[in-house]
Amino acid sequence: MSVHTPAVDQSTFDHEVIQASDTVPVLVDFWAPWCGPCRALGPILEKLAAEYEGRIRVVKVNSDENQQLSMDYGIRSIPAVKAFVGGELVDEFLGALPESTIRTFIDRLLPTPAESLRRDARARLDAGDAAAALPLLDEAIALEPRNDRARVDRAETHLVLGQRDAAQADLAALGPLTGQDPKLAPVIARIRLNLAAPSGEDAGALAQRVAANADDLDARLKLANLHIAQGRHEAAFEQLLEIIRRDRKFGDDAGRRTMLNLFDVLGGGNALVSKYRRQLASALN
Repeated sequence: MSVHTPAVDQSTFDHEVIQASDTVPVLVDFWAPWCGPCRALGPILEKLAAEYEGRIRVVKVNSDENQQLSMDYGIRSIPAVKAFVGGELVDEFLGALPESTIRTFIDRLLPTPAESLRRDARARLDAGDAAAALPLLDEAIALEPRNDRARVDRAETHLVLGQRDAAQADLAALGPLTGQDPKLAPVIARIRLNLAAPSGEDAGALAQRVAANADDLDARLKLANLHIAQGRHEAAFEQLLEIIRRDRKFGDDAGRRTMLNLFDVLGGGNALVSKYRRQLASALN
């Protein structure tokens, strides 16, 4: 092992590989001391890790000492190199390939200029500087108009800056499959729920409207969105279910769509999601 290719095991894999790959591509070299081709590949990977100067990260996993990791990633022969980007396994190769071939493999993993801008903007947004993030995202989208990850980040940035119409426009411009991305779906759902949150509405007054007229679905939807904004998720689910039961088509299916957004935000492991998925299925059928 060296400073450029540190050893990783089961206990450190998540931090050193999965989490680290949110910042730079991580190559995991599965090897063993007895493996001749591994000894040929190792110096090449070490050289390239040093040469790329932090734009990639290379780590080594002793497959003999970490058999569970090897099983998890389907290692049947070594050397085997797995590439991770954004927490996901995105590419791999087997054997001691020539340096030029490995260099090409690495170059495919590196972020485009637009993606580098997006990551810089994301860091600024996460640090609370939405104003600095916005022009970087504008530039990223100008370079790659179909970079929907940048567009989602820009929608979130617009929302933080109070530019609700611009945030809505970014969501409307997303590709049809973007909402199915497991990493982006919760973010998109959260933005949509924030955009739907009523301003200047009083929960008590809305509840009185519903009590006076159970078919006042506009009041029910506003009340549900207000409950969501206040973190009262079960109360929101109850109002949304009642909208679906009374008029499935109300507000272009607003009751169901809002429930699905809230499911995405809360996540599949949430007990309320499990409970209300069943009730939604029952209401629809």
